[in-house]
Amino acid sequence: MFSLLRPEEFERCFVSWIHAVFKIGDGQTVAIDGKTPRRSYERPSNKAPIHRVDAWAAQGGLALVQVTTEAKSNEITAIPELFKLVEIKGCIVTIDAMGCQKENARQILDQNADSVLALKGNQGNLREDVELFSQHAQQGHFKDIPHQVYETTDGDHGRVEVRRYVTASDLDWLEEKAKWKILDLIGMVQSERHIGEKITRETRYCSSGLPNDVKRFAAAVRDHWTIENQLHWVLDIAFREDDNRVRDRNAAANLAILRRFALSLLKQEKTAEVGIKTKRKRAGCHDDYLLTLLALS
Repeated sequence: MFSLLRPEEFERCFVSWIHAVFKIGDGQTVAIDGKTPRRSYERPSNKAPIHRVDAWAAQGGLALVQVTTEAKSNEITAIPELFKLVEIKGCIVTIDAMGCQKENARQILDQNADSVLALKGNQGNLREDVELFSQHAQQGHFKDIPHQVYETTDGDHGRVEVRRYVTASDLDWLEEKAKWKILDLIGMVQSERHIGEKITRETRYCSSGLPNDVKRFAAAVRDHWTIENQLHWVLDIAFREDDNRVRDRNAAANLAILRRFALSLLKQEKTAEVGIKTKRKRAGCHDDYLLTLLALS
């Protein structure tokens, strides 16, 4: 049955339900990232594994929409299709490095949203200019450079992580600025992780259309990781998505939509203070609890 359903129509039904039960408000973070179920690779026919690009409402804990592609490299073309399906007006859209493309930045601006886009090697000149600027500014202790700094410290289970966020909005010097319609801010995130005596350090760079408010920038950066922790990780642990061996493209896409629909219902149910996996088992054993979940739809 799932192989006969058209995923595009099934997806529209899911999106209609999301719009009916959840309003994406101004300033909320919509994180976009891809996921590849490991068992979807078809060895006999050498068919590439299925790759999906998800949009995730960080504050609401809802999977908003997904687009299925044939490979991770197709995220570049999938993200514009995803924007057509979801309302992002007034939101902050966060995308990892592969989605940091001029066309995506323009589309976000056209839909009246802000963005925080990760900068890596795929944006060579822009990334290089931002990195050199940051290094020069730090060496001079940001003298005469308008900037904001914000630092957080988190710790649990013997791990301590210090994050230092730095933002700058005076970008007239940036040659690439004219090519990007939504580049008003650059941000740097320095992470220092302590596990026992071991210390690891990482520096990440982002471009953004936000005003220069470092705490708002930091919140958007942290919100982006909820798509990994609260969507993709939960799909693997509670729904065992990585172990799913369905390889028919239609069936795989439709079952992925159904899993995200179920996860969204389970996250909206707040009376049971237990994990998603336990909620699933409870719904399977107790009709009253199952009806409570279905009433949310």
